[in-house]
Amino acid sequence: MQTPDVRRRVIVHGNVQGVGFRASVADAARTRGLGGWIRNCEDGSVEAVLEGDEHDVDALTRYCEYGSRGANVIRVESFDEEPEGLATFEIRD
Repeated sequence: MQTPDVRRRVIVHGNVQGVGFRASVADAARTRGLGGWIRNCEDGSVEAVLEGDEHDVDALTRYCEYGSRGANVIRVESFDEEPEGLATFEIRD
């Protein structure tokens, strides 16, 4: 029996802009076959929406707690939402 898809909004606080964080999360999401997007926010945080298999979404949420090599993650907020059926993952400006 297949696990239903889930959607999670993740907001990552810390030194996460200008350090390859969005690209590393996008690569990990695409490798796992997740849909969604990631973007920089004006307050210096990064926001992402992850959709797909619950196990893969959980794994990528945990990845966001550490991120790319130059990142210094202070705090991660996550919120479950109703899936929209996003099939691809993009980096937004």
